Amino acid sequence: MRFLIDGSEDALVTIMLAHGAGAPMDSTAMDAVTDALSGAGFRIVRFEFDYMAARRSGGRKPPPKAELLKANYRLAVAELNCRNPLVIGGKSMGGRVASMVADELYDKGEVAGLLCLGYPFHPPSKPHELRTAHLEELRTPALICQGTRDQFGTRGEVESYRLADQIEILWLEDGDHDLKPRRKLSGFSPADHLETLARTAQDWVQRRIGR
Repeated sequence: MRFLIDGSEDALVTIMLAHGAGAPMDSTAMDAVTDALSGAGFRIVRFEFDYMAARRSGGRKPPPKAELLKANYRLAVAELNCRNPLVIGGKSMGGRVASMVADELYDKGEVAGLLCLGYPFHPPSKPHELRTAHLEELRTPALICQGTRDQFGTRGEVESYRLADQIEILWLEDGDHDLKPRRKLSGFSPADHLETLARTAQDWVQRRIGR
């Protein structure tokens, strides 16, 4: 499995990030988040699910159901064989898949936390098709970074859900599914939100993972 690794090997915490359904691990959004988190002192490891890696060879395989990607995520964790505390997560679908394997890996001591960037709480325009059942009893310390106008779960919608106490949510004002705000309307830039994300992740790690 191919990894993209940013940040120092001496970092106290490694964060593994998987991509969203339609864009690769080196998309503009993934690059921006990686820069922000590695700049905050984290070691960032990115990988691609098999269907996305196959696209680099000219194929155009559609993403399978998230449930079918759990083995792929487990394999990435095993192959990385991380020596320092590992937080798993990802953007959109990547974070969802990570959340589906988090507890089993957490219980075995293989991961220390979960970081989701724009969690897809439901498909766009289908607010009743919730993807939250496993989040109601999640045991892994988790931080979800969500834009308040994310079409996969707005603040008004998400605050009505029953979620485990282990889950903390960072709300980024006017952010979309890529966490980007409309500067003229919100007064925030994408860089502002990335800085807030990185700073919040630092604080969360210190409080919940103890490093």
